[in-house]
Amino acid sequence: MRIDVIALFPEIILPALQVGILKRTQDAGNLTINVHNLRDFTADRHQTVDDYPYGGGAGMIMKPEPLFTAVRTLSRDSTARVIYLTPQGTPFTQSLAEALSLESHLLLICGRYKGIDERVRMKLVTNEISIGDYVLSGGEIPALVLIDAVGRVLPRALGDYESAQGDSFSQELLDHPHYTRPAEFEGMTVPEALLSGNHEKITEWRHEQSLKRTAEQRPELLEKYQLTEEDIAYLDSQKPER
Repeated sequence: MRIDVIALFPEIILPALQVGILKRTQDAGNLTINVHNLRDFTADRHQTVDDYPYGGGAGMIMKPEPLFTAVRTLSRDSTARVIYLTPQGTPFTQSLAEALSLESHLLLICGRYKGIDERVRMKLVTNEISIGDYVLSGGEIPALVLIDAVGRVLPRALGDYESAQGDSFSQELLDHPHYTRPAEFEGMTVPEALLSGNHEKITEWRHEQSLKRTAEQRPELLEKYQLTEEDIAYLDSQKPER
């Protein structure tokens, strides 16, 4: 996969690409990430990337010319999926990250100021994505969130495919609790099921704990999950506790 990022502040993104999973994935040749400064695609000596909005009002708007030049230059040899990071976009989810991981080329546009000229959205953008219902100073951090979420589900990124598949939201439920040594710490013990060595019992316990945690912390997720009769019975048994 190739990911190109168009940003006004590449220095926000670049350090995070040199550590952890993203670095390993790039070193393995499974992912190529290029971060470009939008000012490099300007044509005037001041490298102007923004201007006042037509109709008046506060704030500045990112100009169309540099963005058109950047997108067309970077996607010249491919059919890139052009993604604009914006609070107005489709909510970013694990399933969307997994879908995007199947693409060969993503081109991310990081907005700034009051946003980008509407003609960029109309002509160039194929997807608008939001990482949450709040406003940040720019699209660099959302772009990094998207890159990390997509990059970690690429083949061999984690070294253990099941590790990614077991994460929260990958199965539409929150992840179950995890424990490691020692078996007892400050009076708190590891659940008996995890110490039993019985894989069927462990799997059942983990599933029930995922259901319980989801019901307690993100109950709206259960509306999309196909509950079995056993799931419903278990959740009903937990109602007094919740």
